[in-house]
Amino acid sequence: MDYQQSREYLRQAQTYGSVLGLDNMREMMKRLGNPQDQLKYIHVAGTNGKGSVLAYLSSVLAQTGYRVGRYVSPAIFSYREQFEINQKPISREAFARCLSKVAQVADAMEKEGKPHPTPFEMETATAFFYFAEENCDLVLLETGMGGLTDATNIIRTTEVAVLTSISMDHMAFLGNTLGEIAACKAGIIKEGCRVVAAEQKPEAMEKIREVCERFHIIPVVSSPEEGRVTENEMDHMTFEYGERSYTIPLTGACQMENVMVALHTLEVLIQNGYNITPAQIEKGLENTRWKGRFTALLSEPLLIADGAHNPDAAGKLVQSLKMYFQGKDLYFIIGMFRDKDYESVLKMTAPLAKEIMTIQTSGNPRALPAEELAQAARKYHSHVEPAKSIEEAVEKMTEKAEKEGVVVAFGSLSFMRELAEAIEKRKDNAEK
Repeated sequence: MDYQQSREYLRQAQTYGSVLGLDNMREMMKRLGNPQDQLKYIHVAGTNGKGSVLAYLSSVLAQTGYRVGRYVSPAIFSYREQFEINQKPISREAFARCLSKVAQVADAMEKEGKPHPTPFEMETATAFFYFAEENCDLVLLETGMGGLTDATNIIRTTEVAVLTSISMDHMAFLGNTLGEIAACKAGIIKEGCRVVAAEQKPEAMEKIREVCERFHIIPVVSSPEEGRVTENEMDHMTFEYGERSYTIPLTGACQMENVMVALHTLEVLIQNGYNITPAQIEKGLENTRWKGRFTALLSEPLLIADGAHNPDAAGKLVQSLKMYFQGKDLYFIIGMFRDKDYESVLKMTAPLAKEIMTIQTSGNPRALPAEELAQAARKYHSHVEPAKSIEEAVEKMTEKAEKEGVVVAFGSLSFMRELAEAIEKRKDNAEK
């Protein structure tokens, strides 16, 4: 298969359905020779903050000379960015080659009457195969959903299990209480690994500590208060931690929490014998890039994109908007999935807006139609209009914001690529 055929193969595999548990994944990896066992991992689970923590770690480790793989999902701007080594995406040829091997095994399993692996299982297998083939020293591995039964959790050689902020999300799959969700995410903790956890609500922290005690692990608990912010601008934040000062380009109310988790993870790696210098940490943090997390995609008018898609993330977004844009007119573009707690997100965010436009993310069956989302938003705001397309929403809201207002697009990471394309189109039209 070439690259396009590989992508089409995965699209068609969406029709097969899925089976709970890791048995299918284990069978597939066994037939591939268990390449995942050749690698060492920083395994990251949590409701919010996973991507930012991985971005900090990836940027710092890129300075060190180690060969570091990163597997994240979903893709935001480019599909191949899910599979990176030292911040370079997998080539089309390498992806097609690795997926072809995985597909042969998956199809053979189906012929034998076993369930066909899901697209996520096959993508995860492709990542393991690619990173092993490329002899990575360390892999930054993000869970897809949950932890305990997530396809990424077949690994046995975890260096550090990292738990970012945990809150209510994916309740249909992970549990109806914060404790149940935390227990599921803490399922990535394994005997012999180290654990770094963001400060959590008591119910979640209790479950994390329970799992750690089972394996005789003392977790490192990270708190945003450990860093002292000395400068907080829209495009950067400077803070002091220990005896050093660091500057990060990611801003917003949640970033001190995320960067402290990353710093504690790096400290644990150093304790485990990895050669990482203070200067490399400083430079890596300063060079971190992670689009779609309180990111400015347009400067005039200012357009901020944020992946906030659950109440916890929406609360942080509200904090950030109040922090940076007090007294400014805010114009919201919102697109959300049906299986998210969109009512709570709208209730928290809508009162801050001057006007709201809703969109439907294209190509995803979970996306809420723009009209349906608009109806829900009208409970909390009187100026709400559904957009026919993301281009229409960008065009209308940037026009209304003019130079002084701020456009804020949020609700899902899945429409960030479309959003960026719509902004580029607007720029091209403006230049004609």
